Parts: sequence; C-alpha cells; structure tokens
Amino acid sequence: MKICVVGLGLIGGSIALALRRAGYFVAGKNRSRGALEYALSHGAIDEEAKDVGSYDVVFVALPPRATVEYIASEKFKKGAIVSDICGVKRYIEREVYSRRPDILYVGTHPMAGKEVSGIENACADLFDRASMVLTKGERTDEGSYEVIRKLIKDMGFKRLVECSAEVHDKKIAYTSQLAHIVSNCYVKNPQIEGCLGFTGGSFQDMTRIAGVDEKMWTELYMSNADNLSGDIDLLISKLSEISSAVRGCDKTGLEKLLRTGREQFESGKNNSFQGEEVKTTLLK
Repeated sequence: MKICVVGLGLIGGSIALALRRAGYFVAGKNRSRGALEYALSHGAIDEEAKDVGSYDVVFVALPPRATVEYIASEKFKKGAIVSDICGVKRYIEREVYSRRPDILYVGTHPMAGKEVSGIENACADLFDRASMVLTKGERTDEGSYEVIRKLIKDMGFKRLVECSAEVHDKKIAYTSQLAHIVSNCYVKNPQIEGCLGFTGGSFQDMTRIAGVDEKMWTELYMSNADNLSGDIDLLISKLSEISSAVRGCDKTGLEKLLRTGREQFESGKNNSFQGEEVKTTLLK
C-alpha cells in the first residue's frame, strides 16, 4: 500500500512519521518547498509525491476550504481512498460528496496537537496517547472505512471514536472550538499585563490555546456556526448567573451554582463522557 500525505505541517508531518514508523511507504506533497525538503531530509517521508494519482491512500492535511478545493480538483488513482483531517466534518463531507462523488472518501479528525506548528515540530509519537475521530455516513464505503480504521490503529492512537459528521460537529463545537474562544477572550483582560509571578497551572490552562491562527480558526468556526453559536449563548447565560450572584453578594446562590457545575463535571467523568450515537474503542 502506497500512502501520500498532502500538507506537511505539524499534523500532516506527524501522520507521515507515524505511518513510516509502522512500516508503510509514505510520500509527501506540500505547496512550499521548504517543508517538503525538510520532510525528505529528516525522514518524515520516503519520497516527494509528484503524481498523487499513483497512491492508494491520500491523507489531505489542509485547512477546510483548501481541503475541499484540493479534493475537488485533484486526479486520484481509481479506487484510491481519500481522507481529510479537518476539525469540521459536515462541511467537508457535504462538499466532497457533491463535487467528487467518484472518490472513496472517509473523514477523520485527530485529537492531538501542540502550541507550535510546522513540519519541524512533527513527531512520530504525537498520537500515541490521543483519540482519533472517524466519521461515517450513509455514503461511506465500508471497505475504505476499514482500511482507514486499520491505519489509525497502526499510527498508534490510543482511542478510536466513531460517529457521524453531525455528531462530530456538535461535540467539537463544545470540546474544542468553544474552549479556544474562551481562551482568546480571557487574555483580552488588561490584567494580563504584569501578571508574571501571579500565575499557576490554572492560568496556563486557560491561556495555552489563546494564540491560534485566526485565519484557520475563523474557517473552522464559520463552518460550524450553528453549533458553536448555541454553545456560546449557553456559556454567556451561565456566566451571567455567576456574575449576578457575585455582584449581589449572594453567597447561597453562588455556592449552589458552583456545586451544580462540580456535580455535573463529576457525573460526566464517571461515565467517561460517553454519549449516544458515539462508539469508543480503546486500541491495543
């Protein structure tokens, strides 16, 4: 099986390295020569992919719009499996099936990353403790799905999460996109100036993901606006409840609000945060 990774950034480069670690032949393609030459010289890929049409599996590791445009215009090998790694799935799935009904498409979303980007920060073990979301719909080819499922296991992922594109986007709006927005808003407080020495783990946790690529994340937010806007509205309402209790010195009310949050969090932990329409498998 010959595999090609298109887009040799942090995630694409790590996919290539993880697959090579597992013994697969991996080619790479990238718009800039610098990342491609780095991948070649540092053993992230076996060769440059000059003709993507000669590979059996193609992972497209590009932002949402670029992913759609690439898949829509590229000439793939007949029977090739094409998989994206985008943080939204309904948009990609809808556009791919609409514009390229001839290809075998499977959507994935690796739940791993770093605060830094670029092929130079890619590593073969990035996914070893991570989850991979694999989406499946009515038009998903079963054989192609199983091939990607096996590659996910071989890449070293700890957990496989299977669901529809719709369920993925609802969950990711809350678990990822909303968290990034909260962090971005949190650092806009002028108190951030001169706070060195006053910070601990909670500050680091709250600010770690504030410095996002605004162009890429705007694409992700806009592609999932319906789910994300609802989560933002709910968060605002919960913050307003806390604000009212604090402003009114309502000790009893504040304790109740904090207790409700703690109990809901503990309840979620106890059932491993699992929900309906989601299948979770621990990979050996």
